[in-house]
Amino acid sequence: MAIKDGDLPRDICFLEERIGYVFRNKAYLVEALSHSSYANENKHLGLHSNERLEFLGDSVLSLVTSGYLFDALADQPEGDLTKIRAELVCTRSLSEFAREIELGDYLLLGNGQEQVGGRNQNKILEDAFEALLAAIYLDSGKSADTVARFLNPLLERMVARAEERRRIMDPKSHLQEIVQEAKGLLAYEIVSESGPDHNKRYICEVRIDNNVMGRGEGSSKKKAEIEAAADALKNYILE
Repeated sequence: MAIKDGDLPRDICFLEERIGYVFRNKAYLVEALSHSSYANENKHLGLHSNERLEFLGDSVLSLVTSGYLFDALADQPEGDLTKIRAELVCTRSLSEFAREIELGDYLLLGNGQEQVGGRNQNKILEDAFEALLAAIYLDSGKSADTVARFLNPLLERMVARAEERRRIMDPKSHLQEIVQEAKGLLAYEIVSESGPDHNKRYICEVRIDNNVMGRGEGSSKKKAEIEAAADALKNYILE
C-alpha cells in the first residue's frame, strides 16, 4: 500500500525521533500502529491491522532479547537466562517499554477502543510494541542488529530495575508479582512441624497452579514460607 502524507498519524516524525529510527517505507510503521478496531472501521483506507506484524515481532523480540542476555550476562546459566527473558518479554515489561517511547500517543484506534482508554491498555501497548519491532526489522532489510540498537537500551534499563526489585523485594512478594503476571494460582501450605514449643521447626511447600514448586524450612511459619518462596524462584520458569 502506498502511504500519502495525509494518511500518516499526526506528528509521526516525533515517534521516529523517540525510537531513533526513520522509516524508509512508512507503510510498515502505519501498519504497526493500526489496531484491528481502526482497520475494521476504516476499510476504505485499505489498511492492515498490526496483528501480522505482532506475530513476527514476537519472534524478533525473543531473538534480540536472547542475544542481549547472552552477551550482557555471560556468567549466568541457561536456567537463569530463561527466567530473566521471561520477565523481559511479559506483558508488564513490554507495555512499560511502549510507555517509555510514548507509543500509545501514536496508535490508530477505532472509536470504541478510543472511548475505553485503549491507548493505555497493557495488552494493546504490548501488541503494538511487538508490531513496531517487526516493522523496524522489515524496513531495515530484516536486520536484527538494527532492532537491537533500538531495543537493547530498553532491555538494559529493565534488567537494572528488575535486579533492584529483586534486591529490595522479599521472595514472597517477588514470587507473587511473577505469578500474578502469568495469571497463575499461588498457595502456601505448612506440611509438617516438629520440635518443642520453644524450638519449633516448620516445613512449608509453595504450590503454583497446584504443582509443588518450592519447599522451605524455618523456625516460624512465616520464615518457612519465605524460604519456600526463595526455592520456588529458583525453580519456576514462566511458560
